[in-house]
Amino acid sequence: MSKADYPYPDDEFDVPADPDAPRGVHRAPRSAWAKWWPFLAVLVLAPVLAYAAVTVWGVLNDPSTGDPGSSTIDDEAPDDTASDGTAEEPTEGTEDPGTTESEAPPAPQPVLSTPVEVLNAAGIGGLAGTQQQKLTVAGFTAVTTGNSDGAGVDDSTVFYASEDLKPTADLVAQTLGITTVTMSAEDAGDGIVVLLKSDPAG
Repeated sequence: MSKADYPYPDDEFDVPADPDAPRGVHRAPRSAWAKWWPFLAVLVLAPVLAYAAVTVWGVLNDPSTGDPGSSTIDDEAPDDTASDGTAEEPTEGTEDPGTTESEAPPAPQPVLSTPVEVLNAAGIGGLAGTQQQKLTVAGFTAVTTGNSDGAGVDDSTVFYASEDLKPTADLVAQTLGITTVTMSAEDAGDGIVVLLKSDPAG
């Protein structure tokens, strides 16, 4: 249909705003920049966005950053050093194991009920009885007397049978004034034997 055969009058849609603008399909040709700038934008933005995504992903999954909610305080056991560098004093009621002194066991005491036999090997009458009396006065309760030839012994000697009897044997020797005290189970029997080779008082 030609315009001459168009039965309706022209209205505002039939009058172009710009008389010089192309009408219908007759449009001005597009420039080269208008055709290529979308592709250039994609080529530039795509690597930037990919790099940003990789960077953010690496930061979120880096194990060296640790748990954001975890504490960074060292969990090692605290030492006894105060904040000013000086050693803290032990609290009251506790003892420093390095300064505790071990108590020595009490020294064994003489046992006055230990059997003591006084043997006269000096040939002096009544010598054993006199020494027996001295021991009885000192508190010994089981003192007996006898005679001996004193073979193999040069000086008056107090013999004791075992190490636990040494304190008692020392007291016997001190009481009688005898200086030689010897451990000998063979000569002392079951207790203590005093062999008199002379009068301790002389």
